Amino acid sequence: MAETVPLPIPSARALLNERDYVLFWISRWTGGFAAQIQSVAMGWQMYAIARHTHSVKESAFLVGMIGLAAFVPVFLLTLPAGETADRHDRKKVLLACWAGEIATVAILAFTTWRGIVTVPMLLGISFLFGAARAYFSPASTALGPMLVPRALLPRSIAWNSLAWQTASIIGPAAGGVLVAISVTDAYVTTFGLYLVAALAVLLIRRSGQPVVNPGSRWALMKEGLRYVWNQKIVFGAISLDLFAVLLGGATALLPVFARDILHIGAQGFGILRSSPAVGATIVALMLAANPIRSRAGLFMFGGVAVFGAATCVFALSRNLALSVIALAVLGGADMLSVYVRQTLVQLVTPDAMRGRVAAVSSVFIGASNELGEFESGVVARFLGPIGAALFGGIGALIVTGAWAGLFPALRKADRLE
Repeated sequence: MAETVPLPIPSARALLNERDYVLFWISRWTGGFAAQIQSVAMGWQMYAIARHTHSVKESAFLVGMIGLAAFVPVFLLTLPAGETADRHDRKKVLLACWAGEIATVAILAFTTWRGIVTVPMLLGISFLFGAARAYFSPASTALGPMLVPRALLPRSIAWNSLAWQTASIIGPAAGGVLVAISVTDAYVTTFGLYLVAALAVLLIRRSGQPVVNPGSRWALMKEGLRYVWNQKIVFGAISLDLFAVLLGGATALLPVFARDILHIGAQGFGILRSSPAVGATIVALMLAANPIRSRAGLFMFGGVAVFGAATCVFALSRNLALSVIALAVLGGADMLSVYVRQTLVQLVTPDAMRGRVAAVSSVFIGASNELGEFESGVVARFLGPIGAALFGGIGALIVTGAWAGLFPALRKADRLE
């Protein structure tokens, strides 16, 4: 039998000929940029307000509570959000999500300008933001593959990640500068960027209406859960991301490290916050130019292991340069594992089920990010910020080894085609 020759992946230039995909990419970039600035501003504002009346450990815990407040609606709305993305026009769902995020940042801008922001208010806004993101993630993930030919899907996933990561470089740095000038300015800038993101989606011509499978809402939601559970590569990939990043979420503690450990202030906080995205962007550029063609599973596990090790280095560092390097390596390793996971999941999932599978994946991602921030805050309350970051890095390494044994099919995954 003749050996199967991998088909060539179309060049990145082919993506530029897909007008609707370019608009989708612009929306992802500006929306990601806005979300990063908003995240920086809310974290810094929460810590600054809390430090007036609380200790470092208690204030770190309250910063982590922002993550929990954003995660709760993601968890509660995951199944309805996935079913919505598989039943309704995905463009319209995205526009509704942008409207919700615009409303949250408008409230933040006004209340900050008037000087009436409180800790409960920040937590409430975070909850509303999480509700909008609960519907955003499955709709966005499911819409992207509808805008490109299947042959371009692996490359488009790399460019989707690149949009987020480049925004994550500029966003935190810009957020740090804006916060140093005025937190209100940070929120007003975010408001404008969200408007641009919404306009880009509005200009997409291609239909975002999926082919709807028959059945009740509950039947469709159960079908999505059953599919994820039975597809062990899908379940293993998204659960690995969940537990590794859940434990290794050191970025939630960056305000604490910037202010009370490294003593570098708001602008230094922006540098730290940007560092993971710098490493992630370098890796994303490499993957966009040369997508992984073989040994995908090993690349994914290797990325998670390096992520855990870099987290440990960051926890123990007292030098700004070493901390920045550790965070950059951490971000690059995370980008590698995320790229493999997203490509595997989207390639094996039929379009009619992409919204529901993306919803399940998003709650795992939300748990690893927002709930990871809460976990870091709780552990910091008892072990301190340094102990919490070190605990997370070691935990990520343990999870990597455990999942390599529990999911051999994922470890042996080869081609991303």
